[in-house]
Amino acid sequence: MADFNQYTRWEHQMHGVKLPRWDDLPKFDLYMDQVTALINDVLGPLGVDMITPAMINNYVKHNVILAPVKKKYQTMQLTDILMISLLKPMFQTDTVRSGIDQITAGDYPKQAYDNFIDRLEDRLHHLGEDQVQPAAKDLNEKLMQVAVDAVVARLQSEKLLHLIKRPIRKIEKK
Repeated sequence: MADFNQYTRWEHQMHGVKLPRWDDLPKFDLYMDQVTALINDVLGPLGVDMITPAMINNYVKHNVILAPVKKKYQTMQLTDILMISLLKPMFQTDTVRSGIDQITAGDYPKQAYDNFIDRLEDRLHHLGEDQVQPAAKDLNEKLMQVAVDAVVARLQSEKLLHLIKRPIRKIEKK
């Protein structure tokens, strides 16, 4: 019962999560250490794995995000790193990149990012409630909806697994 209460408390913590919209992100370019600090600070309350400079360098090397200009990262790269950090536990990075490209092909990157964050926050703020989602109007909207659902389901399952994890006793052979 204590574990269930802990999970319920976690759900209530998620109800208060506030993620930055495009306009909330810094209006100036950031160096790598500033990027990792910002991303980890934003995603920390969700319990998402920490991002490292090596991971970001890998994204640049594999053309998953644009290379920094004079070692400085801009808002577009920050939003890409945030999205990748949320989605990479379920999808390969090239799949995440392809999804971002698909959604931003039909919408401005700022609007697409803000829509994703709005949907994610809405789902987190209503954890534990029966919630009917509006029907998607097109495939891009459906893709965003499914991606948000995947992120939320992953966060929930990781928290539940953490709470119910018990040491397994080995059965001794006689």
